[in-house]
Amino acid sequence: PHRTELYEDAPSACWPIVYSPDYNITFMGLEKLHPFDAGKWGKVINFLKEEKLVADDLIVQAREATDEDLLVVHTRRYLNKLKWSFVVATITEIPPVAFLPNFVVQRKVLKPLRTQTGGTIMAGKLAVDRGWAINVGGGFHHCSSDKGGGFCAYADITLAIKFLFERVQGVSKATIIDLDAHQGNGHERDFMDDHRVYIMDAYNRYIYPGDGFAKRAIKRKVELEWGTEDTEYLQKVHTHVEGALNELKPDIIVYNAGTDILDGDPLGGLAISPQGIVKRDEVVFKAARRRRIPILMVTSGGYQKRTARIIADSILNLHNLGLIDKELATSGAEDPKVEQMIRDSAKDLANLS
Repeated sequence: PHRTELYEDAPSACWPIVYSPDYNITFMGLEKLHPFDAGKWGKVINFLKEEKLVADDLIVQAREATDEDLLVVHTRRYLNKLKWSFVVATITEIPPVAFLPNFVVQRKVLKPLRTQTGGTIMAGKLAVDRGWAINVGGGFHHCSSDKGGGFCAYADITLAIKFLFERVQGVSKATIIDLDAHQGNGHERDFMDDHRVYIMDAYNRYIYPGDGFAKRAIKRKVELEWGTEDTEYLQKVHTHVEGALNELKPDIIVYNAGTDILDGDPLGGLAISPQGIVKRDEVVFKAARRRRIPILMVTSGGYQKRTARIIADSILNLHNLGLIDKELATSGAEDPKVEQMIRDSAKDLANLS
């Protein structure tokens, strides 16, 4: 494989939380034309700093994925298409981008997305090394090797998994748990005939992208109705995450933790409370930790102003419960505290149902 800076070792003093100020899209107010909060990622980090969980020198600085990195999955033809501003305008759903010179589009729109993509690839290696990792951005699950869409210009989930398969000994099976409100048709198309990748996807069945072809790649399909609420949702997530991991024990879990399931999201159409989202992330991390499977979390969709606070609260909750820790997390699985907590949560969920 080619040499990549993305796989250089991160300082051991750092949390396996990946971020760069370059994630944020700020450009003459253009970003306000999209329902996306284009500064969401920086806000998450600011909340975590206020709570004294992280400091700038304690998080892993994301690096931009190079063309050579992107070509591990993407076709040259697709990357060349992004040199047309109107193509990027279509993918990001920000029409005025079509009228900007491409060098501006590259710097102001695509570079942040390439840096988030680099962050996901880096977090893949960190997760294997440390037991868990969180990329505060990424989760571009509508992009496949030769087609972008739905604000997703690079296939970061596919890239992170392919990098691990090609470069890390002992990683030969992966499970994607996609809990964004939308179907993750990008990684589904990329891994359609790849038996090394098991996909679980829970989504609102009536909204974008409705990609019937891509659905054939989903091993565990959880199609949700409009307005699904916490109790039903958490029960389904718990049942199917457990089922998925019992069916196949992977070497890595990629968890697409979209927050667009939040009640009132203009695009998601589901009705999950902030507490429900925090609980959902806890359910997924507990399932991974208990089985000692490394987990990589990406933040994906979420289009309301309060989204950043919820993501930060969820990360703080995972830390308070001992599910994420700065030390090598894989050793925590025999910790009696953790074991007891896992038993308690199994009881909680039994009571929910």
